[in-house]
Amino acid sequence: MNIAIWPHIISMPIYFGILMFIISFFRRHYKLSAYFWIAMLFTFPLWIIGGVEGWFRWAKILSVLIPTIIVGFSRIAVYEDKKGKIWNFLKSEQFLWFFYAILFLNILEATIKDATMGNNFNALTGLLLCVTIPFAPKFWKITTSKYGDLIAYTTASWNFLYTSWNACFVYAESPVYFASSLTILLAAEIYPIIKKRPELYITARVYTLAAHLVLRASFDVFPQVMDASSWFNSDVLYTWGLINFILMVPYLFWHMWQLHTGKSEKSFTRNRGMRY
Repeated sequence: MNIAIWPHIISMPIYFGILMFIISFFRRHYKLSAYFWIAMLFTFPLWIIGGVEGWFRWAKILSVLIPTIIVGFSRIAVYEDKKGKIWNFLKSEQFLWFFYAILFLNILEATIKDATMGNNFNALTGLLLCVTIPFAPKFWKITTSKYGDLIAYTTASWNFLYTSWNACFVYAESPVYFASSLTILLAAEIYPIIKKRPELYITARVYTLAAHLVLRASFDVFPQVMDASSWFNSDVLYTWGLINFILMVPYLFWHMWQLHTGKSEKSFTRNRGMRY
């Protein structure tokens, strides 16, 4: 089997650099972020031209774009301490459950798809990832300093497991798009590592996924420049899913032990000013 790699040596690093810029830019420009993603909704004619068909793909795009917009307005509400009924709702601690639910449903959706494809060990990993998402609002917040970041106190280990699980899912579900999807996952993984702030993982994931879906819907050049279908191997898929599950099980017990003993307030947040 011939595995094409040379086109990806050029295209993946370029795309990675663009995604890292996107994360940094929209972190810093919280207000522009909210309005920019609203504007992206109006690119829907390009989605039609680009061949987005079926309710599932439309629902997938909108289920990412709309929460991304809401993240932007919640950041504005908290950072600028906006007043008013809607603003107060957006900046309330209880509203953080919305972001928790979106993450939970995003993982669950892929987990169900994994199970239908027979990628069972990876599906079990996804289920355990759902179980180990730190609860809102205790381990979630939007900061009132610097950029008004959406913070989710996931651990570096959880971030890695999520990245590996999601990459394995895409490897099974869309081999053609595996290289581009791996790139957006790596950008979300590496950005918090560079910043030494694992709690920025969800923010990085939000903006990379939104950008990728809009690009793919509007100008789907990825099959031409990053086609990874030749990389697929069923044995690799099975082994990858199994490894993900083997790594996930001890993490589950560690996570539950932290909650049971009350150590989670320090081990999840690393003493970074968690709000009670």
